[in-house]
Amino acid sequence: MDTISLVIASVLILIPIFISYKEHLGLEKEIIISIVRAIIQLIIVGYVLDVIFGLQKPIYIIVLVLIMVINAAANTKKRGAGIENVVFISFISIVVGTVVTMTVLVISGAIEFTPNEVIPVAGMVVSNSMVAIGLSYRNLNNAFKNRRVEVEVKLSLGADTKEASKDILRESIKLAIIPTIDSAKTLGIVSLPGMMTGLILAGTSPLIAIKFQIMVTFMILSASSVATMMATYLSYKSFFNERKQLKI
Repeated sequence: MDTISLVIASVLILIPIFISYKEHLGLEKEIIISIVRAIIQLIIVGYVLDVIFGLQKPIYIIVLVLIMVINAAANTKKRGAGIENVVFISFISIVVGTVVTMTVLVISGAIEFTPNEVIPVAGMVVSNSMVAIGLSYRNLNNAFKNRRVEVEVKLSLGADTKEASKDILRESIKLAIIPTIDSAKTLGIVSLPGMMTGLILAGTSPLIAIKFQIMVTFMILSASSVATMMATYLSYKSFFNERKQLKI
């Protein structure tokens, strides 16, 4: 795709802006800001990746992946409002999920430890883990508020904080992972995912593209599950005080 084609295609962004204006949604400014930020960020990342891809040194791969994780962890702060050390918890959870998943992929030979393979794949792993963790945090906040009486009754009957929160924890993890599971169910029938589509557009055989997409589905499910479970179990204690009482 050349620059002129991209400029012409950018006319599409006028559609959501028009809908927002017509329906008085008040999203015009947000849409414009998001597009401008996306363009600037992608251009910067493009130049950075171009340099890193040429260096071929493992340390630069690790540093860039860590930067991704730090930004992802910081972005979960809003969803985890009220949770102590939420950014640190998100960081640790995403790191563990990413390391476990990427290690299996590299050892199995599915990808090589090179910048052009590790960085894009790690980006997908980190971003999906971030979304899943955010969903878990949101449900934790809502559940402990709406099911307060249920938790307090369990505590009064002698249950510890983990036992009293067990149903909420399971529900939070489940709700966070379900979108990824639902997405996997519709692959190839409802949607052709980005990676598979990109490979096909680049001229890769559809059968090879499918293999890569299956790998991506496996890794996203794995990383999201590990990161969400860790974040959920590390964060729920923030809803209780030192006397094991539910905070008001």
